[in-house]
Amino acid sequence: MKLENQNLQAFTTCRIFALIFVISLFFWQPVLVRAQKTHEPAAPAPVARSSQARPHPFEPTEELVYVAEFSRALLKKVDVADFRFTAGKQPSLQKVSDPGLAQERGGDPYLLKFTGDVSSKGFFAKLFNLRFHERIESLVDPATFTVTRTKTVDEQGKRARISETLYGDGKVRWIERDPNDSSRAPREAIATFAGQVQDILSAIYYLRTQPLEVGKSFEITVSDSGVIYRVPVRVIEKKRKKTVLGRVETFRLDPEIFGDNRMLSEDGQFSIWITDDSRRVPVSARIKLKYGTFDITLRRISRSQTQESLASGNKGN
Repeated sequence: MKLENQNLQAFTTCRIFALIFVISLFFWQPVLVRAQKTHEPAAPAPVARSSQARPHPFEPTEELVYVAEFSRALLKKVDVADFRFTAGKQPSLQKVSDPGLAQERGGDPYLLKFTGDVSSKGFFAKLFNLRFHERIESLVDPATFTVTRTKTVDEQGKRARISETLYGDGKVRWIERDPNDSSRAPREAIATFAGQVQDILSAIYYLRTQPLEVGKSFEITVSDSGVIYRVPVRVIEKKRKKTVLGRVETFRLDPEIFGDNRMLSEDGQFSIWITDDSRRVPVSARIKLKYGTFDITLRRISRSQTQESLASGNKGN
């Protein structure tokens, strides 16, 4: 029974990593049961159309590399997983919602392409005899910042799942298949939404586009496994932190993903720190749970020369 509880905690931990930093692990968990519930369409969100011809802070290309560490009692900051996130562009096969804006930003219409990659390492894999690798790709309309397609590849030991989510006409269509068993029926879910919608990867980048100030609250509509959630986000404080970028001013944001009718029914707290400058880089995050704390820290960032020039002019802001 003790071993079963440990494995359950391991699975829950992976699921939390997924929802927070993009990696949608262990789809067989109760979240799929919730996919059968009926959800009202999310209230329309204001469409962001900044006065820009200037790009988003992660354009044209960016790579972020993080390490996740676990702490509990005398066990302090043991590496458990690696994360890698990239942002780039992909030519649009169809017109984006605002071709004029896309032209201003770089010529031909394009979609933003985000990728997230996570894998277990060290202590985590050995303690629970569990190895996992997850990759997610998101395509986003740069004008409205609404996700148009999500693809996820989930590998846990010998188990594998591939899922795809399509967004359009106010509907989210999600389907998951087992690539190792073609005879197994796919799992499917459909939900409705209005206004902007994000997946768990694009939501992180969406936060980086928002004007932030202490005391401000806003809401993000997020799709996960065919279910639509409204996620409140509060800007808690401004704090100077030591990071791989040096000592920088950061905003602490608390997205409410734990609790009844939330993305995760467990008790917990999630905080993320984003730099208060033009880069808007997520430099760290913390997940507090009853059985331990996970710290996710930026270890390396690679950006285009254009971005580096812009960033150098904003250091110390």
